Amino acid sequence: MRPVVPAPEGLTAEGRSRRTLLIAGGILVTGAALGQNPAYAQADYDVVVVGSGAAGMTAALTAAKRGLSVVVLEKAPTYGGTAARSGAGIWIPNNEVILAAGVPDTPAKAAAYLARVVGGTVPIERQQAFLAAGPAMISFVMRNSPLRFRFMEGYADYYPEYPGGMPNGRSIEPDQFDGNRLGAELARLNAPYMAVPAGMVVFSADYKWLTLSAVHPKGIEVSAAALLRGTEAALRGEKPLTMGQALAGALRAGLMAAGVPVWLNTPLLDLHVEAGRVAGVVTSAGVVRARRGVIVGSGGFERSAAMRAEFQRQPIGTAWTLGARENTGDGIEAGERAGAALELMDDAWWGPVIPLPGEPYFCLAERTLPGGLIVNGNGARFVNEGAPYSDVVHVMYDRNTPSAPHIPAWLIVDQQYRNRYLFKDIAPLLPFPDSWYASGAVHKAWTLEQLASRIGVPPAALRNTVTRFNGFAQTGRDLDFQRGDSAYDRYYADPYVKPNPCLAPLWLPPFYAFKIQPGDLGTKGGLRTDARSRALRADGSVIPGLYAAGNASGAVMGHSYAGSGSTIGPAMTFGYIAANHIADNP
Repeated sequence: MRPVVPAPEGLTAEGRSRRTLLIAGGILVTGAALGQNPAYAQADYDVVVVGSGAAGMTAALTAAKRGLSVVVLEKAPTYGGTAARSGAGIWIPNNEVILAAGVPDTPAKAAAYLARVVGGTVPIERQQAFLAAGPAMISFVMRNSPLRFRFMEGYADYYPEYPGGMPNGRSIEPDQFDGNRLGAELARLNAPYMAVPAGMVVFSADYKWLTLSAVHPKGIEVSAAALLRGTEAALRGEKPLTMGQALAGALRAGLMAAGVPVWLNTPLLDLHVEAGRVAGVVTSAGVVRARRGVIVGSGGFERSAAMRAEFQRQPIGTAWTLGARENTGDGIEAGERAGAALELMDDAWWGPVIPLPGEPYFCLAERTLPGGLIVNGNGARFVNEGAPYSDVVHVMYDRNTPSAPHIPAWLIVDQQYRNRYLFKDIAPLLPFPDSWYASGAVHKAWTLEQLASRIGVPPAALRNTVTRFNGFAQTGRDLDFQRGDSAYDRYYADPYVKPNPCLAPLWLPPFYAFKIQPGDLGTKGGLRTDARSRALRADGSVIPGLYAAGNASGAVMGHSYAGSGSTIGPAMTFGYIAANHIADNP
């Protein structure tokens, strides 16, 4: 066990955490020792940024371009964090990319929509700050880095029927970026969650059609275009990056051009406080001082079993998350010790996952495609399977009881479904790996009754549920959960299936069951902040020198999710806001 050491000098009793401060090795090296480490040749900066994800790198780039000296401290041996692993959708209303694409967005529409999505959980001032600064942030990063964007046409807002909602979407994603521009830094980019198929250049918006490539000509067209892009990049000698790899790589290239150092393997141990002001970051090699401010963009606490058990509902753990492995809440705990209030700690960017061997699989298109349904432990449907992924998990937790277990749930499909659609990276007709069955994540049987027995649900109940569902598929109306009524439901559906592209009967054996657990893309609770990204105490007062953005702060989306990129878009925006506020207020 690591020895306990006192909190750094200047930390008030109010700011001491209920979780004991532990410093590796029990040694707190002071500033006097900094000169012994070449990396600490300059240990004083205007701004110290903690974390090299989307929030941290955007904040650092902004600070540097505002003329401030800045350093990025990263706990991991790689940079990019969860953003580098992601599909990198970015939800920013009224940005120049979507306006140029002809999206009929307006500030009034965006404000009405966000207010309806968020409800009363987030102060209107923070919502307004996000909507006002988001478009400027997108323009800024395009002017000051090689990062470029594409409109994700057709990817609907998650509640397009709300006032101000967009059925054709507002989300953007990174355009193709040549990794050669990173030089040696390319090898230090955090790996993606799922690798792009070799020889292809694939964007997030392509996956909708790649899933349908066996049944729809648009799928073949998109596959051919992805292969052509890959071939052209290879002929040019490029190393093409897309999605989260392009986002993190291009931001890192911007930092390189601006002369901003990124210190890897440098975890935050605590915040350094002087006279009530956060004035630096404590690391294992000493204190890195911040003359103007510290911006915490260190991610959430999804990999901390202790914090998840303390703040979130059971069953919970660290095995179902897709967040970066280093995201153990260090910045959140340090901010709490410095006196910051916490908010939204019970919530996460939830999504159903299948606990496949090695790493959970985020179940997105697979639960929306026709020919599948989700049941609880009693063999009954309980949710619109095509609903926004966060909503599905909220329902799983809200309705989970001993008499009606909803965790785990089960995605049930038939062989017709398997004959038509890509599942993860397994092509139609191809068998699933034996390891999927051996792990208990997937089951297969020739009758629904046999399948029910294997997954522990009442056979008659499952048969009755499928029979009722098949009736809905025939009429095209889901009378129980309205699947297919929303434009969002239909995004990952099959347009060739009539009358409802989300509904098809299950009738062709064998049948398959996939275990569904409450996974997430990261937690969404953290330090309470104001519209300027400043950390706040419980009484609403500002902690001087301390800012937070991304999943280290409470989400501007509250308990909901406006559209694809509602994590990364606000993370980058509030990092941008924080750096600008520091620059504007010497």
